[in-house]
Amino acid sequence: MEFGKIYNPDAVNLDLPPGAAFNSRIWMGIEPTLRPTVFIGGPIWANKDYVGKVYPSTAKERDFLHYYVRQFNTIELNLTHYQIPTLGMVEKWKREAAGSPDRSGFTYCPKFPQIISHERQLVATEALTEEFINAVLSLEEFLGMTFLQLPPTFGTDKWYVLENYLKSLPDELDVAVEFRHPDWFSKASVWQQTLERLYLLRRHVVITDVAGRRDVLHMGLSSPVLTLRFIANEGHPTDYSRTDAWIQRLKTWFDKGLQTAYLFIHGGGDNDTAPELILYWIRELNKHCGLNLREPVLQPKVVQGSLF
Repeated sequence: MEFGKIYNPDAVNLDLPPGAAFNSRIWMGIEPTLRPTVFIGGPIWANKDYVGKVYPSTAKERDFLHYYVRQFNTIELNLTHYQIPTLGMVEKWKREAAGSPDRSGFTYCPKFPQIISHERQLVATEALTEEFINAVLSLEEFLGMTFLQLPPTFGTDKWYVLENYLKSLPDELDVAVEFRHPDWFSKASVWQQTLERLYLLRRHVVITDVAGRRDVLHMGLSSPVLTLRFIANEGHPTDYSRTDAWIQRLKTWFDKGLQTAYLFIHGGGDNDTAPELILYWIRELNKHCGLNLREPVLQPKVVQGSLF
């Protein structure tokens, strides 16, 4: 992933900013739950580097999803950003998810197709949107949060385009909006109003923690549901110190009433280091937040010739 990528994380202030002012509105009248729901996973299952580490050493590419759902309980489904899934694809995804050993079940979190969000920028997309919605809703109990990632050119002047589009979507579809244009964050009053409008629409917002774009780490919520995209720097030590800060923030937010968290951990580059970082997140969440998330079982990679 190239968005916000930098090559010297030590040169950037990676401290976690305070929560947005609007968050106090979210916590009003909400009773904290003893068992918040946490889904945590990565952005891909098709990674050959996972063979012998996340998947068995004998795993074939066609079986990667089968093994992925037995290690993690969600995925940021970027595949749907490039194509609307067919009925056959959806049925296969459902069959595999049914085999998940996780007590909370496995959820797919599809991204809206780029032809809708980026190419047409939400205009004249009725037929495409209906096709996409019908496909993802057919995932039934295996459907989690959907992502509407706005392009970098989609500024605040297009709010009413976004509002009308969100109003057109069915209530049963959970949608989190990811903003990229800097104008959404340049004035606190604008971002406050944006969160309030999303709150009234009963839609969610994506927080992205990426070293090269700290404005998208806005720390705002429009519901008691967090959707976080955490972009690591390929195993750099700051990946873990940033994680530690998030664990403490999540502990605070769970205590205030956060009900559900979708946590998508990107390892950077080809996501080869994502599984180790996800395992660290899970252990720290269990330790500090009193959760009982199932740990993935990772095997050390055997490098050819390393035994001699």
